[in-house]
Amino acid sequence: MSPQDRILVALDTADLARAEALASALSGLVGGLKIGKEFFTAHGPQGVRALAGGQPLFLDFKFHDIPNTVASALRAAVDLAPLIVNVHASGGRAMMAAAAEAVRDAAAARGVARPRLIGVTVLTSLDDADLEAVGQRGPAAGQVLRLARLARDSGLDGVVCSPREIAGLRAALGPDFLLVVPGIRPDWAAKGDQKRVTTPAEALAAGADYLVIGRPITGAEDPAAAARRIGEELAAAV
Repeated sequence: MSPQDRILVALDTADLARAEALASALSGLVGGLKIGKEFFTAHGPQGVRALAGGQPLFLDFKFHDIPNTVASALRAAVDLAPLIVNVHASGGRAMMAAAAEAVRDAAAARGVARPRLIGVTVLTSLDDADLEAVGQRGPAAGQVLRLARLARDSGLDGVVCSPREIAGLRAALGPDFLLVVPGIRPDWAAKGDQKRVTTPAEALAAGADYLVIGRPITGAEDPAAAARRIGEELAAAV
């Protein structure tokens, strides 16, 4: 996989025309598109199909419900042939095991490649104080590791984690556990509302598999130039 193929651009917008323009401008410069709840709520599966244009998709729906509901939702999501789908690891072992089985069986029934199923650990907008406020045991790195181990033991392929947890998870869970990392901010980009961040090159060096990058690219005056610049920085760091 080339360094630029590790970039998944977050198209966090409900504006179909803007999303389509970004997807077109970034085609060939990044590894795929991250589609979240904002876009999906506005445009549904048909909008996702129209937007993809053959590019790999990370469906960032963060399912979190009883096992049967999550399994049913994921069977429907497999129809969109995503590269990656996710659930909240805090949904527990039974929910994640049902999710893994549903993804595997649905992909086999439809004759498509099995999406990689990953668990959301601790959102990158949260820090230790935020965890304490909602009754979760910190520090954030410890909670991330607990949830990542539970995800692995429940049959998931990997997790979403912040840049700060990459090295620890890679050491604890090995080279084949997929690490998808948001909270990526080049030195020249604004930090925004992310609290646990690092640069693309630092995240890749620490062991990230995919880098989820949104506003540094989508909010740039020239998104294609921004994506190209990040790809060049990653290539130079390898």
